[in-house]
Amino acid sequence: MSTYKVTVTIGDSALDRVYLTLMDSEKQSSERTEEISLDIHVEKNIGNIVQVRLEKENIIVNYPWFCKHIKVQTPSGDCFEFPCYCWLEDENEVMIQEGTARLPQDDTESFQEHRKDQLECRQKIFRWTEWSPGFPRSIDAKVDDLPKEVQFYGEKSSEWKLDLMKVFVELFLDAMKGLCEPWKNFIDIENIFGPVIKENTVQENLVKDWTKNYMFGYQFLNGCNPVMIKKCVQLPDKFPVTHEMVQGSLKRGHTLQEELQAGNIYIVDYEILKGVAASKERYLTAPICLLYKNESDQMLPIAIQVGSISGAGMGTLIKNAMKTLTLKSLCLPEDIKARGMEDVPKYYYRDDGMMIWEAIHSFVSAVVKIYYDSNKAVQKDVEIQGFVKDVAFGMNNSNRRPTKTATIQLQDCPDLDHRQTIQLLEGDAELTEQDKKAILDLAMSWDLPGVTNDNRHWLFNRLLYHAVLGRTVRQIKQFRRGLKDTKVWSLLQERPDVVPLMFPRQSEAACCPQTILNKIAWPAKEEDDDDDTYSLPVKCRIAEYLRRFIENDFPKSLNSREQLVEYLTVVIFTASAQHAAVNFGQFDWYGWIPNSPSTMRKPPPQQKGQVDMKYIMECLPDRGCSREVLGTVWALTRTEKNEQFLGMYPDMYFTEQPAMEAIKTFRNKLEEVTKIIKSRNEELPLPYWYLSPDKIPNSVAI
Repeated sequence: MSTYKVTVTIGDSALDRVYLTLMDSEKQSSERTEEISLDIHVEKNIGNIVQVRLEKENIIVNYPWFCKHIKVQTPSGDCFEFPCYCWLEDENEVMIQEGTARLPQDDTESFQEHRKDQLECRQKIFRWTEWSPGFPRSIDAKVDDLPKEVQFYGEKSSEWKLDLMKVFVELFLDAMKGLCEPWKNFIDIENIFGPVIKENTVQENLVKDWTKNYMFGYQFLNGCNPVMIKKCVQLPDKFPVTHEMVQGSLKRGHTLQEELQAGNIYIVDYEILKGVAASKERYLTAPICLLYKNESDQMLPIAIQVGSISGAGMGTLIKNAMKTLTLKSLCLPEDIKARGMEDVPKYYYRDDGMMIWEAIHSFVSAVVKIYYDSNKAVQKDVEIQGFVKDVAFGMNNSNRRPTKTATIQLQDCPDLDHRQTIQLLEGDAELTEQDKKAILDLAMSWDLPGVTNDNRHWLFNRLLYHAVLGRTVRQIKQFRRGLKDTKVWSLLQERPDVVPLMFPRQSEAACCPQTILNKIAWPAKEEDDDDDTYSLPVKCRIAEYLRRFIENDFPKSLNSREQLVEYLTVVIFTASAQHAAVNFGQFDWYGWIPNSPSTMRKPPPQQKGQVDMKYIMECLPDRGCSREVLGTVWALTRTEKNEQFLGMYPDMYFTEQPAMEAIKTFRNKLEEVTKIIKSRNEELPLPYWYLSPDKIPNSVAI
């Protein structure tokens, strides 16, 4: 007689019968036992336990039962952990594999089949659906149809509803009589929110200084949206600011062009709002703001361009955002570099974000190295590759490619004859037979059809795309043809053993977009090129199109451990730190309505000198709209009483000691970051705490 000691950690208990069965690698098992918190006696020692089967049987009605994890001690004293963390509902069973993590290719054949079946079952539950063209795909299921373990637990759901009920009392919003009436003046607003403001350091400073230029500029660095500002080295054509317009604001005595070259000019362009409408009789703008970094390292506005806009609503905003969303844009170091914000003083979002990014990156790298011993291990992992492919499918909506190619401009076409022919397709002007022939000749040379009434816009985009970028494809084909003609191609195919001799670095680095990008000599300011047909800005713009073409939005596969580390770091950082940076400051900065009104009841002025206090108060949202917005942002910026913050992993999915040590090291690093941020904030009149790890929830939760 052998005895196995079983400890089951549970959540909510059930009134139904729950049975547990121990199984070894040969599927030999103990007798099914109803009592799961005691010693299990078996006739024969079944050795190491690799699986546990849980079964639930209804007595009268269905009572869901939650199992956290199971610990089994064998007669020899060995312990095995079985993480579960799922609900048993109805009369069903769940098979729980022993907790030691294994890659799919390293598992036994029987468990590979089991994992495959489990994955296929989950794929039937978690499916993509296209909610709207141009949007990222969303889940094709109702919340109540999903497994209970991925739904809100009852306490959290009730807390959220209770918060929404309490918000009006907490914020004294019930005192806002006359909901459709406009505010009389700023004192009128302060009388309502005064008690709340006095308890909030940010709002207290904001109410006092919101009209000052330094406070306006500070918010682009450390406010609710710190990712829009970027260094400006050349003014866009749509923002024709001259030195004469801003010379009074440039305190170093330099010209605007000299300040641009010195890196002291920054720009915020809200073109993403172009075409977005508010509701009836409401106005939005798509402003552009030019900022100047003065000698005190303050960001001060020196030029703002506004104009009322209208369009198709929130859907337009999402579609505009999707045009530029790539994995690289979610990578914090890449984003900071792309915006030229590496050395801007007092940019606490960047400083704190980079510390957290490095901590997450180091943690992910340590865990990846535990389980993946080579790049080939990553390539063979069908589960991680399937996940990456699934994400790419969800993010790369079928409408993305045409919208991205449409951003290429005609002046980017290096061949003037091609440019002239492609330009014929612009607009709706009737084409002559000669025009159609010219278009047909060009289209056929690139294996494209001639123009028709239905494909005119599509053909314009395809021809333009090919004229600027697509010809590189032909060069690649010529290169491959050269390899075949010289017999190199057949040699590589027939004798793979010669690959390391011909390409000694081939085994060290996987071929990926970044590998290609690293080998390209991009245009630089100091380059001296005899070809002066095109200016450096034009060359740089075309180079950027090529860069994005190669990066190809979201990757559909991963080829190396380095890529896997970056990918997982992006996922963790975006769902935790990045969300915290743009979410938890909403009440601080939007709570004082004049500082950031949710909408405007009048269009912005088109000329200077037209605005007085009466006009401003008539523009601000009325009391009813203010009440709704403030209630919403107050609720969104609350954390629950037992919130799990970054680095907290109460569920024991990892059971191996190296992984547990990696988690411990990660938490220690986060504690160091928290201390650094706290020490700095004590010296600041306006503390920045949104990226303090002890205030960042582990993941997005609402």
